[in-house]
Amino acid sequence: MDRFEGRIAVITGGGTGMGRALATQLSNEGCHLALCDVSEEAMAQTKTLCEQGAPKGTRVSTFVADVSDESRLLAFRAAVAEAHQTDHINLLFNNAGIAGAGSFILDEREEWEKIFAVCWEGVYFGTRSFLPMLLASDAGHLINTSSVNGFWASLGPMTAHTSYSAAKFAVKGFTEALINDFRINAPHVKVSLVMPGHIGTEIVHNSGKILGRDPKEMSDEELVDARDRMSRLGFDSSGISDDQIRQAMIERADAFVTEAPMTADEAAKVILDGVRAERWRILVGEDALTLDRLVREAPEEAYEPSFTERLQSETQWNLGS
Repeated sequence: MDRFEGRIAVITGGGTGMGRALATQLSNEGCHLALCDVSEEAMAQTKTLCEQGAPKGTRVSTFVADVSDESRLLAFRAAVAEAHQTDHINLLFNNAGIAGAGSFILDEREEWEKIFAVCWEGVYFGTRSFLPMLLASDAGHLINTSSVNGFWASLGPMTAHTSYSAAKFAVKGFTEALINDFRINAPHVKVSLVMPGHIGTEIVHNSGKILGRDPKEMSDEELVDARDRMSRLGFDSSGISDDQIRQAMIERADAFVTEAPMTADEAAKVILDGVRAERWRILVGEDALTLDRLVREAPEEAYEPSFTERLQSETQWNLGS
């Protein structure tokens, strides 16, 4: 699929970050869009941006859905068929994701399973829901977003990172398995696995809101939990006020965006170039390329402190995707 003009693309997590960047770049080429997100306000902003740069006649529809709820994705599929008057789509970007619940031992099971459900089941349910519409196309492409944490289950030796990593490993394995399945049973549909490094998105801000940890709205009890999380990361928060805790959380989320080595727009361009080239494996960012090489060179050392030191020396790695 070397052009997107006149095609129909479905994007989950289309309200912010890479989802928004994919939407604006695709719409600028005249691709019709169907977006879903948990935030209606964020999607409305994305829709406005898309319509400002899109050729006349480009359609952009939106739908509020939590991708971990299969019934909402099935309703989204029905809404896409109605809004676009179609029985098919050409592109499906299973892009939505949140982060958190790093420890399988210490974090609450409810939060752990929420992260896993959005990041893994969102991809699975998204693919299940829209597969009939992909198969009905003359040319289709499934694009699933994993992460570098889909081949390196870590953010470094001092940080537990289990739920997100487990989900992203599942996305990687599922997507790779689909390559041959589609080649045999639906050769007109291609498959791509996207593995970004640290991209400047709002995932930290958004995850906090979804998990009830928006710093501006946290209760006293939730702030106690935030202090505990800071202590786990090696920060002494005993002499810090509640307001300072809130501010530190806001600054951390802001830094994830501003200090990233690659912007969401830059990442979206890499992804779309990979789709055009029908590449099944799309590493996004120099840090992703370097980390992939280092893990392959020394897989037995991947979770040792020395590995992280080497990674930092070669990439200035700070936070995961």
